[in-house]
Amino acid sequence: MSSVAVLTQESFNEHRIGLLPEQGGGPGAGEEEEALPTYKDAFPPLPEKAATTEGTQETTSAWASKLRPLKSSVITQVFHVPLEERKYKDINQFGEGDQAKVCVDIMHKTGAHLELSLAKDQGLSIMVSGKLDAVMKARKEIVSRLQTQASATVGIPKEHHRFVIGKNGEKLQELELKTATKIQIPRPDDPSNQIKISGTKEGLEKAKHEILLISAEQDKRAVERVNIDKVYHPFITGAYNKVVAEMMQETGARINVPPPSVNKTEIVITGEKEQVALAVALIKKISEDKKKNATFIAVEVKKSQHKYVIGPKGNTLQEILDRTGVSVEIPPSDSNSETVILRGEPDRLGQALTEVYAKANSYTASSVTAPSWLHRFIIGKKGQNLAKITQVMPKVHIEFTEGEDKIALEGPTKDVQMVQSQIEVIVSDLVSRMDYTEISVDPKFHRHLIGKAGVNINRIKELHKVTVRIPPDHEKSNLIRIEGDPQGVQEAKKELLELASRMENERTKDLIIEQRLHRAIIGQKGENIKEVRDKFPEVIINFPDPAQKSDIVQLRGPRTEVEKCSKFMQKMVAEMMENSFSLSVPIFKQFHRNIIGKGGSNIKKIREETNTKIDLPAENSNSEMIIITGKKANCEAARVRILTIQKELANITEMEVSIPSKLHNSLIGSKGRFVRSIMEECGGVHIHFPSEGAGIDKVTIRGPVEEVEKAKQQLLALAEEKQTKSHSAELRAKPEYHKFLIGKGGGNIRKVRDSTGARIIFPTAEDKDQELITVIGTEEAVRDAQKELEELIKGLDNVIEDSMNVDPKHHRYFVARRGQVLRDLADEYGGVMVSFPRTSDKVTLKGAKECVEAAKKRMQEIVEDLDAQVTIECTIPQRFHRSIMGPKGSRIQQITRDHNVHIKFPDREDPQAADAIQENGEANGQVKEAVDPNTPKKCDLIVISGRQERCEAAAEALKALVPVTIEVSVPFELHRYIIGQKGSGIRKMMDEFEVNIQVPAPEQQSDKIAVTGLANHLDRAREGLLDRVKELQVEQEERALKSFKLTITVDPKYHPKIIGRKGAIITNIRTEHDVNILLPEKNDDNQDQITITGYEHKAIAARDAIQAIVDELEEMISEDITLNSRVHARIIGAKGKGIRRIMDDFKVDLRFPQSGAADPDLVTVTGRPELVDEAIDHLLNLEEEYMADIVENEGKAYMRSSGGGASSMDEHRGPSKGFVVREAPWTTGTEKAPDMSSSEDFPSFGAPVAAKASPWGPKRF
Repeated sequence: MSSVAVLTQESFNEHRIGLLPEQGGGPGAGEEEEALPTYKDAFPPLPEKAATTEGTQETTSAWASKLRPLKSSVITQVFHVPLEERKYKDINQFGEGDQAKVCVDIMHKTGAHLELSLAKDQGLSIMVSGKLDAVMKARKEIVSRLQTQASATVGIPKEHHRFVIGKNGEKLQELELKTATKIQIPRPDDPSNQIKISGTKEGLEKAKHEILLISAEQDKRAVERVNIDKVYHPFITGAYNKVVAEMMQETGARINVPPPSVNKTEIVITGEKEQVALAVALIKKISEDKKKNATFIAVEVKKSQHKYVIGPKGNTLQEILDRTGVSVEIPPSDSNSETVILRGEPDRLGQALTEVYAKANSYTASSVTAPSWLHRFIIGKKGQNLAKITQVMPKVHIEFTEGEDKIALEGPTKDVQMVQSQIEVIVSDLVSRMDYTEISVDPKFHRHLIGKAGVNINRIKELHKVTVRIPPDHEKSNLIRIEGDPQGVQEAKKELLELASRMENERTKDLIIEQRLHRAIIGQKGENIKEVRDKFPEVIINFPDPAQKSDIVQLRGPRTEVEKCSKFMQKMVAEMMENSFSLSVPIFKQFHRNIIGKGGSNIKKIREETNTKIDLPAENSNSEMIIITGKKANCEAARVRILTIQKELANITEMEVSIPSKLHNSLIGSKGRFVRSIMEECGGVHIHFPSEGAGIDKVTIRGPVEEVEKAKQQLLALAEEKQTKSHSAELRAKPEYHKFLIGKGGGNIRKVRDSTGARIIFPTAEDKDQELITVIGTEEAVRDAQKELEELIKGLDNVIEDSMNVDPKHHRYFVARRGQVLRDLADEYGGVMVSFPRTSDKVTLKGAKECVEAAKKRMQEIVEDLDAQVTIECTIPQRFHRSIMGPKGSRIQQITRDHNVHIKFPDREDPQAADAIQENGEANGQVKEAVDPNTPKKCDLIVISGRQERCEAAAEALKALVPVTIEVSVPFELHRYIIGQKGSGIRKMMDEFEVNIQVPAPEQQSDKIAVTGLANHLDRAREGLLDRVKELQVEQEERALKSFKLTITVDPKYHPKIIGRKGAIITNIRTEHDVNILLPEKNDDNQDQITITGYEHKAIAARDAIQAIVDELEEMISEDITLNSRVHARIIGAKGKGIRRIMDDFKVDLRFPQSGAADPDLVTVTGRPELVDEAIDHLLNLEEEYMADIVENEGKAYMRSSGGGASSMDEHRGPSKGFVVREAPWTTGTEKAPDMSSSEDFPSFGAPVAAKASPWGPKRF
């Protein structure tokens, strides 16, 4: 008779203590029963001692076998390159040239050290030192770069190519390094079997030999595939692969057994044919033996304990296999089965089973319930809190899973229990004193909440003692989490929501403004943009960095303010664009002062009346161009007025000459030399040629009538010469001679031109060659002019020395200002040198004869002027001296130049010295004489030197510059507007009218404003001030009209509808009616009051518009319906698209309950009655449709979870009959087989069991 015993974890404890040492016997029941193992064979008694020294001996031998002798890491090899194979054969350049560069490059690349030497046969010997890998790489480089290359091919079977390549190409790389060749193997899709080798002859032979050797080896090898049941693979590999390693060592074949994770039964053996046959025989022998002698038992072990049976990297399974020879089969991790199968010799199964349960129960797993948001507080800063626990219980593994409200614990049972109790205490403490909340804020405001360098969020954290988690940008989440003390959480929530609400009303707008205008908008020292910012203080204006070359100016702030600022700046830009037109007007230099006018009166008048900017060239500049900037029409008007002044001052005419356009370039000359010489000769007339390529023949000449006629004749003559025949010549003269050759007013050079007919062109300051003089004209005229000029230059080179008498009292005039007068004489008269002696009146002149004579004559004229010089005094109070001088003395310098006089101002009077008069009338111990009050003070006397008539004219000009003060009546309440913000208004008027404006102090309550300035400026200043008063009075009236205010009462529940989405509706009303609408604040007492400010008629219109919205809203109804909360998310849709579509389609408003609401299914629909009914029907239809989908999906999920485990378990067990033994204890007497459902026969681990007589023997505890 036979019985089947299926052991479970519950029955194993009783089974283990009930084993008896005696062996039961009984008659067999047939041949089949005799083949079954006996109970004693299947469950032998546990051995008393199992210690052995084999492991130690094996370990010792294993260590001994691994010892290797130490070797040097640096090797040296010598390579020889014969002369005929050398790539660089130049013996004279040994150690230099390309060969040396190649060697240095090889050393850098490989890290090896190279030394070269020449043998007697002129062959190249190279010694390479370094690590083996570096030496081999260097050798390959040497052969390829210093030795001539050859190539060859070798053919081997296509299937052998992969053995030449090796794993990851390692064999091929090794072969190339070893033979110093380059080996090219055809691609797998290439039918060719030819392998190409390139390198030295010696390397080619070696490589061919190695490749053929690999192919020959593969010809001898065989491959055998044997199918063995997967369950017997562990016995073939053995514990820690010992068995398969021994077989490979014994047979010399390579045996590849698939790993346990790969579900394959095929074992591949490769090697020599005899070796493969021997290995196959050994494998089959092990397989057959295990099939015959091995049996199995199935035990139940909790799924969570499987990993402890497996052990790290499967070491526990290998350990059990090594000790007992039993294979333990664990179901896959994705299977729900808990059945573990032990397979092996029957007498070893008991020991293996003991070890399996010991390993399974050595560790336990548990969990602690803790809200996920508390996890980081439990962990602590940098894991400090958790470290205190793990340091005491290092074997316990604590795992926190993000998003789950539990903490997983794993480790030894006692340790896990202790850790669990500690964590539970921490959790209960944190839950009692901490809270959290989440608020929804649009991600675009997150960075503003954080603030620059986190300043805003850090302040909130420190103030309320909370932690705030703002999701990073890539998460695109709008939930901000606040954790900490309950009160602090609520306060932080309130502050963050207020910040977010304030930002929602903000708007960012980009203005496209050309970068060239940015500086003008900003203004000097930021004055212009400061005015804009002061006008719109709530708007932040950001200009791009000039280096970015961007045209985008960003505005950010409240919507209405941003719109106003945007319009203001666009208007400013439009005006700038309109005012940026520019044109140039050529005006003769001598008329510039007349265009400026006395004290700048003319130019200022033109600027003001035409509203243009007019820039004149500097006095020391040679340019005659006046540049006008502003609106095009205004610039044209200013141009006409300036030309009119010039025409009135001189007999100026304009004439057009027709000259073929093809001759224009030749008449202008290189860099305008020819035409400039004509303009200079003809009294500085202006000659204007049309732009190149215009095809216009008209040339315009402007200037005095006589000079224009002269220039016309010269242009026509030059054009005729160019058309007929033109000749040119060049000669050289020192630059200091040029002025003398030209003569005063061009007299000298004009004589040469008139006598010869040739044109002489001198270099300008811009020309590089300052000595070159060009002569153009007919060949005869050029020859004559060249001859005359050469004679003049020769005469100038004839240096003479002459002298003249100059009274020593005049010497100082000539040498003053670092000899400026002498430098002017030298420039004008060919570089003549003038020397003044220290004691004598004899002055020496040295230079060319003509130059010396001319300079002498000019000096005599200067002396005559000095002899006729007088000095007069002009009395002007000292307090006006600074204003008379003008900025940097510009006004005095102008008078000095205009009247050719010298002006000296007195030293300033020391006010302290003037007050130091004693009461008794003495100063410094001396009695002071009485002073006539009509006698002018010394500090008021200005001394003027020059000719009598010129001094008198200069004195009149000085007196005209004395400022005068007048008073203008301006209402006191307008004074602060006149002054402007930080004085900008009054400063602008003072600059505009060139006067000083003084506003009385506020405490004086005076209406009089004092204006001080030049007499001719005061009238304009008074008119400008009064005009400004009129403007301010109009603005006051306008402000009064615009400040009309009315209030409308609106139920607060309608306020969101009046505001509209993102403020669209209220913004539209504000813009359309140009009013300001103010809704009540949250804490305001009058929550139903809306205030409208603006013009009365516009405020009333805005009120009517709001009332119309309210009337429409009051007609609407609200109905509550019940929608299952599980369908809310689907109805709302991604980012609210679904709910917005429903609201737009049915023209209704939907309100879903917030999280934590009393009734989570309650949805409110608001709108017109008929539209509300339609929307409700639509929502109920959607609910029915979505609920059907949810029920169907839940049913499918339930079927998968409940049916999957049972089916897999049944599949796993299959038709197995379990473990069958003979001669079991319950078959020998009257006892029946143990009851599998009895807790007495199969008690649980650790449960108390009552002792009773049993064939299993006495129970041992």
